[in-house]
Amino acid sequence: MVLQHPSEVEHKKNSVRVLSLVVPTTQVYVGECEADFADLQQYLATCNKPIYLVYPSTSSVSVEEQSITPDCVLLLLDGTWRKAFKMLQLNVWLTQYPAVHLAQGYESRYRIRKSSHSDSLSTIEACAYMLNALEPALDIQPLTKALDAMVTLRIKAMPSSVQARYAEPNIANGEPSST
Repeated sequence: MVLQHPSEVEHKKNSVRVLSLVVPTTQVYVGECEADFADLQQYLATCNKPIYLVYPSTSSVSVEEQSITPDCVLLLLDGTWRKAFKMLQLNVWLTQYPAVHLAQGYESRYRIRKSSHSDSLSTIEACAYMLNALEPALDIQPLTKALDAMVTLRIKAMPSSVQARYAEPNIANGEPSST
């Protein structure tokens, strides 16, 4: 389940839209404050599955180090780091759920959005890697390929002078690729 900040809904780089296309059962709740998520809170109150908040913090634990059943509910916050933090502050009820994060070492493929955190992931990546951590045999390629396709389309729509900023590095010699 995704709690999406309203400013992300119409954003052209909206990875949750892609996530919803690949996994149609994705439930997205748009809002910022507690009242916006009243329906979600009602649902969670009657849910008979373990519920985890996906949010890295000093109190969160690595999902890879836990014994978490794949049949659980993951709550992901979708927005910039600043917006996600604000959503968490405005929705204290989220803190009743154990917080989990991914271990270090995941690199983002989401080249079209910059972050000051080298390990920042798009929501679709966080979801894919979380699902894979819970169920290692699960094929997450449909999610990563859909993200790659969206990134490629967005880059192709940019002026050529801007496209160069997003060129993938050529692994062989450390240079930008010509693709």
